Amino acid sequence: MEGLWGVRAPGAPGRAPCCGLPLLLLPLLLLTCCAAEEEVLMNTKLETSDLRWTNHPADDPQWEEVSGLDDESNSVRIYEICTPNSPSSYWLRTRWIPRRAATTLYVEIRFTMMECAGLNQRPCKETFNLYYYQSDSDEATPTHPSWMENPYTKVSTVAADHLLRGGGERRYNLKLLRLEPLQGAGLYLAFHSQGACMALLSVRVFYRKCPPLRRAFASFPETVPHSLVEQAQGVCVENAVTPPGEQSQPPSMLCGEDGQWVGQPTSSCSCRPGYEAGETDVHCRACPSGQFKAGSGPGGCDPCPSNSNTMIPGSAYCLCRPGYHRADSDPPHTACTRPPSAPRSIVSQINDTSVTLEWSEPLDRGGRGDLTYRVLCSRCETTTTTPKGLVDSCSPCDDSVLYRPAQQDLTQRRVVVWGLRPHTKYTFTIQSLNGVSALSQSEPASNRVNVTTSRDVPPPLSGLKRASASETTLSLEWNVPVLQNQNQILDYQLRYSPKDGEEAGQWQYVSSRSSSVVLTGLRRATQYQVQVRAHSQAGYGSFSAASSFSTLPDGTSPPEGKSSSKGVGHSQLVVTGVLASMGILLLIAALMVAVYCYRRRARASEMNDKSGHYQMGQTMKVYIDPFTYEDPNEAVREFAKEIEASFVKIEEVIGAGEFGEVCRGRLRVPGRKENYVAIKTLKGGYTDKQRRDFLSEASIMGQFQHPNIIHLEGVITTSCPVMILTEFMENGALDSFLRMNDGQFTTIQLVGMLRGIAAGMKYLSDMSFVHRDLAARNILVNSNLVCKVSDFGLSRFLTENSSDPTYTSSLGGKIPIRWTAPEAIAYRKFTSASDAWSYGIVMWEVMSYGERPYWDMSNQDVINAIEQDYRLPPPPDCPSSLHALMLDCWQKERANRPRFCDVVAALDRLIRNPASLKVTHQEGPSPSQPLLDQRVPPPLSACGSVSEWLRAIKMERYEQSFLQGGFTSLDIVSQLNTEDLLRVGVTLAGHQKKILSSIQTLRIHKVPPTVLY
Repeated sequence: MEGLWGVRAPGAPGRAPCCGLPLLLLPLLLLTCCAAEEEVLMNTKLETSDLRWTNHPADDPQWEEVSGLDDESNSVRIYEICTPNSPSSYWLRTRWIPRRAATTLYVEIRFTMMECAGLNQRPCKETFNLYYYQSDSDEATPTHPSWMENPYTKVSTVAADHLLRGGGERRYNLKLLRLEPLQGAGLYLAFHSQGACMALLSVRVFYRKCPPLRRAFASFPETVPHSLVEQAQGVCVENAVTPPGEQSQPPSMLCGEDGQWVGQPTSSCSCRPGYEAGETDVHCRACPSGQFKAGSGPGGCDPCPSNSNTMIPGSAYCLCRPGYHRADSDPPHTACTRPPSAPRSIVSQINDTSVTLEWSEPLDRGGRGDLTYRVLCSRCETTTTTPKGLVDSCSPCDDSVLYRPAQQDLTQRRVVVWGLRPHTKYTFTIQSLNGVSALSQSEPASNRVNVTTSRDVPPPLSGLKRASASETTLSLEWNVPVLQNQNQILDYQLRYSPKDGEEAGQWQYVSSRSSSVVLTGLRRATQYQVQVRAHSQAGYGSFSAASSFSTLPDGTSPPEGKSSSKGVGHSQLVVTGVLASMGILLLIAALMVAVYCYRRRARASEMNDKSGHYQMGQTMKVYIDPFTYEDPNEAVREFAKEIEASFVKIEEVIGAGEFGEVCRGRLRVPGRKENYVAIKTLKGGYTDKQRRDFLSEASIMGQFQHPNIIHLEGVITTSCPVMILTEFMENGALDSFLRMNDGQFTTIQLVGMLRGIAAGMKYLSDMSFVHRDLAARNILVNSNLVCKVSDFGLSRFLTENSSDPTYTSSLGGKIPIRWTAPEAIAYRKFTSASDAWSYGIVMWEVMSYGERPYWDMSNQDVINAIEQDYRLPPPPDCPSSLHALMLDCWQKERANRPRFCDVVAALDRLIRNPASLKVTHQEGPSPSQPLLDQRVPPPLSACGSVSEWLRAIKMERYEQSFLQGGFTSLDIVSQLNTEDLLRVGVTLAGHQKKILSSIQTLRIHKVPPTVLY
């Protein structure tokens, strides 16, 4: 029988390098074999003794067990049978094979088969059957189970691919069969032959399992798949952690039935503080000495900041060097700092019982920017005499001493202290502090100054009385005080206020060089409280006690007689003089206004004759084109306020403009509150034309005063660089602001923004002014979501030519195609109607949260589409009424477009009726909109992956999260819900809405979504 098994392996010249399988099977099995692990349950090729399998029928055993050599000359046990002339059934059953943890087993059979044609036997067959029987224990006997298909389960009828022929090449067959689903603790295999002449060279029973794996900083154990896909739970590798929180899940990964790991793991593991990723994502290594990592995550180790170092590897923070500290509010990556040095050069100014202290900044701020000051006050008295002289005993000042603006947390270097005792010595200590002063064990650095209050100030005055009175005046006088040290009275200061009523306590001050004064402009029959004090070279004395005096009622004569009438006559004379002076001033002011209006009218008439830019006689203010001035500086001086450069402090650069940088800074004009401003600068090396063009925008803005138009603060033209200062808008340009806050506003909020823009444009239109570059990028938003029109670089004045005000631009000028009306593109004709077209585009930008109009279409495609009556479709969830207003703005005939006053009225009606904003367009293209089908989703092949789909709907920021979450195919994505989105980190409501809307389109059309917005 040697001819049945003494053969070489098929394809013996080449073996699969990792599995030992024939090269003929390698294309099908390469991925599984080389990536999976196999647990072998039985392998006859490794048996060295008799197999002792069971034959049936027992009285006529045809399966014969023999020994032989395999292709590697190893001794193996082989079963062979050759009954070509017998139609009987012959069974061969293995011993009991334990199943272990597997539910799917694989049987690999290596056998040879003789060709029936060479045997010349009629009943001969070239196949055999494989069966299996499951049981929980080794219970089989020669008669149990019955030798038939039931209770056995048939696996397959096995046919030979290579048959042995006389004198031909001798090759064996290799078959891999799969058994599933298995439930018992073990099973038997049974081979059934009916007239075959064959040999079983080896039988191997095994199952596949996913090997241990480390990936994404997670470790997954060896896993046996029990279904199509088995989810394996893992743990974070050493020195890796998951972020805290309820949504944090242990890492997991899918094990396929073929023993291969599927896709990417779902893992939130990351290197813990003090550790960073190695060359791969399978282990975390400690930060070396001198470096740290503050938080968990993908970042690497950073060098320790200044004045700090680490003590051991794997540090999450760097310890400060001795003498340096880090405040509790300082993040770990900031440098360690130290307390500041003492303030310098304290200067005191004494005035009666108050003192003003000023000082200079410390030489060393400690490396911090949060420098503050604290003032300590001590009152000193001479109590002890020693051989070295008098000794002062000092104690802290009591609560009667007050400070303005404050005693501590001072940011400015000036404080006024009042409520001090006269003729008293005080010591004031000024301390410098910053954010780490409290952490230092030493006292804050300080400087001190000694002052003595009111040594020679005048004493309180006495004898304050009324000399005369009238209905509106009071004549008062007082006694002259007696001073020491030959000081002289410089003047007197008197203050008064109504004793009762709303103005009580609101003091008004007057000065007098004599010991009397006349108070005028008082109310009739009103009681006033009055105080007076004297002023000498040593300062002001204390105010006298309050005295009360009343003016007279109507028609009442003063009771003082002659003296009183003399006083009244004096008072009336003063009043008459004041009234006469006021009359003269009013006359002069009227003459100045008349001359100014005459000159303005004359210049306007001259400009009208030369260029026809505007006509006087209009009932409202009309915009004046600064380019009509022969001297551009004259327009700047007339419409823009010049600001001193010292009032402006530039803090940071926030962008770049056509002429130079755009900065944020502070404007501090004396007498006004400090506020933030935006600063446009003119870069050096400019030409006269560039300077004129730069300042022309200020000349334009200076003519506008409206809450929805950017406000011009002023210009700086007398120093370099030349600057234009406008109010600072915290949220920047509208288009980028909407993109950053996608889906975060209600419809009524968006309509409110649109209403503000329309109100600003109505104001400009009423002034016969066209903007020419109205777009969301040129609308600025402040912290209160107020939108203001800005950027007047393309704006020009409109002339009234009958009922068709237009502006014809010079040829070759740049035009923003996507925002510009068709007639403006074709004929360079700009009107308020072309601004209305642009406003419709701005409406579309706002409702689509900053989407680019016409998406990725080229400018020429946009022009062609508009000529074919294509109009932008409504953005997602856009109310029908708003899209209808957009379409009105996009009327081809400019006369049919709404005026801005109509737009404002329409938006006001919508705001007053919020229910009208809930009616939106139905899904799918509208038949009334030409070319709308250009936005219909493409065929399935257009989006072949989840990554491509996310990029198509502009949600590519979540690509890695989707893949790590196991959403690796569009079929899986189509089943997503809101909870799934939260699990992968999509927390913004607007982004959830956009993704779920796209998924709904995917379910309806059975195609991947595309750019729908």
